Amino acid sequence: MIKPSIRSIINDKIKTIEGDSYDIHVVGPIQLPVELDGETKIFQWYSWLKREKNSAQDEADLYSELANGHYAELQQSSVLVYGDFAEGEDALIRMHSICHTGDIFGSQRCDCGFQLKQSMRMITEHGTGALFYLANHEGRGIGLFSKAMAYLLQEEGLDTVDANLELGFAEDARDYSESIAVLKLLRSQPVSIITNNPRKVEALRDAGMHIARRVPLWGQTSVYNEKYLTTKVVKSGHYSAEAQHEDNQVKAL
Repeated sequence: MIKPSIRSIINDKIKTIEGDSYDIHVVGPIQLPVELDGETKIFQWYSWLKREKNSAQDEADLYSELANGHYAELQQSSVLVYGDFAEGEDALIRMHSICHTGDIFGSQRCDCGFQLKQSMRMITEHGTGALFYLANHEGRGIGLFSKAMAYLLQEEGLDTVDANLELGFAEDARDYSESIAVLKLLRSQPVSIITNNPRKVEALRDAGMHIARRVPLWGQTSVYNEKYLTTKVVKSGHYSAEAQHEDNQVKAL
């Protein structure tokens, strides 16, 4: 059950467009600092959710559906493979969670857009690798509309972890089993993973993958994402930028 104080923050930022058979719920505006041609421009971001009409629905139903509706599962993932990925002696991989705001709009609230492009550069410079683009990982697995709500809470002072928890989600709801299955289909040799997240390393290791090393990926820090990056380290257990030279060698089981 979402607290009344949390609901009150979001209620006046949700507008409903009523249709005959469905409603469209629009959440926003949300401030989005975007780098454009070397300058930071402040945009206002909205997201919307199409929902079948039901006479019994109300706002409380919408909130309760968010954590149980699996809206993120409606998208499909993909992978970009470079070079001789199947047989190359050392291949770099990146398990990249989709970030609509960072990857597409260039939002500086996170470092996702930078990580996407930088990991692609690293893979091509290395000579072989694969970038897995995980479309059901938006907002750490909660979906785009719910991420927009989480952003509203962050604008009120909550960090990324607490915002997800207050909306009834797990801190991190991402699952890597499908992408690891595809990875195993494409390559049986050891891999080096580009990540700051030990959970990704553990997921690969638990699935029996031989991990040669972990390659850190930090950069593009700004006043807009400083708290976000700090929360990754302090609350989500990510390797810090200062410790990126440590634990580069990851032992496989």
